[in-house]
Amino acid sequence: MEVEAILAALIPSWSSVILLIFYLGYLAVAGFILPGKVVPGAILSDGTRLHYRCNGLVSLLMLLALLGTGVYMKWISSTVIADKGVELLSTTFIFSLFVCLVLYAAGLKSCSQCSSLKPHVTGNFIHDWWFGVQLNPHFMGIDLKFFFVRAGMMGWLLINLSLLAKSYQTGTANLSVILYHLFCALYITDYFFYEEFMTSTWDIIAERLGFMLVFGDLVFIPFTFSIQGWWLLKNKVELPKVAAVANCLTFIIGYRVFRGANKQKHVFKKNPKAHIWGKQPVVIGGKLLASGYWGIARHCNYLGDLLLALSFSLPCGASSVIPYFYPIYLLILLIWRERRDEARCSQKYKEVWAEYCKLVPWRILPFVY
Repeated sequence: MEVEAILAALIPSWSSVILLIFYLGYLAVAGFILPGKVVPGAILSDGTRLHYRCNGLVSLLMLLALLGTGVYMKWISSTVIADKGVELLSTTFIFSLFVCLVLYAAGLKSCSQCSSLKPHVTGNFIHDWWFGVQLNPHFMGIDLKFFFVRAGMMGWLLINLSLLAKSYQTGTANLSVILYHLFCALYITDYFFYEEFMTSTWDIIAERLGFMLVFGDLVFIPFTFSIQGWWLLKNKVELPKVAAVANCLTFIIGYRVFRGANKQKHVFKKNPKAHIWGKQPVVIGGKLLASGYWGIARHCNYLGDLLLALSFSLPCGASSVIPYFYPIYLLILLIWRERRDEARCSQKYKEVWAEYCKLVPWRILPFVY
């Protein structure tokens, strides 16, 4: 009967459609009207650059305030997302498919020659649909790539908050549940606090917007990164104090490496002479930073990301591999991305990249990989 209920829930309901429309509609309006720092993006191949209004934190806080008011006034249930999880998953998946088809069709018709909108068509439908045709497509003044990743990260937090409310409602909330939700909430809040750093990431500056990114942002991030929360809702885990301390240390170390590395790279791009760890930075060929975390490993930010992902799963104990889907998937993804990034940088920087690799031989984890 449970399988039949899940299969039935895969058919989107009108309530799930309305929830998704209101959520995306709010983000579109809030992103447009709320104040925020306007940050210039990376310089594109044609010399142009986009500008991003980084008001994600303000948008998130206002959304939480509105939802909190709605729950207090009993206009909406705090567990509505947890109750309609499968319905919302199928609704969002169908929406992402529709968006990708529209993006593909619009990209083919584009006659623009600017780097953001110039179509990149191979003639292979699967390839072009998967990787996308345009770098930074817009809709009614909204940068869709920036919009979708914001929607995915906020969606992850909203799912977790609903799961947390469900845990308290069912009496399953304990130390494991609190640690998982605390770590995720801190990570997501920090993401929006430093949202401007997102403008210099690989996804924003290099990847075209196709199914890979749209599905990844709207569906994969919120619904699979929250697997631990769903699992803890059904499985009670009593975490020993030693394990809890180790879990906290994993999160702290992961955060320091992840945020520290990204911050160093972002500051370097804005001011190549800024000191790193109190010293003048080592720069290869006037282009590549080889100081701080970037003098330890060429993709040290990936190591921090992996430790953070692990810290989200450790509260679930070791009785099942299911809660460890996220760190396992992320490990595979980041190694694949690291290989693609290495090839791209080798082609772009040529002998400068080779010199950097000699100085910094480790890819992600020093002395291991």
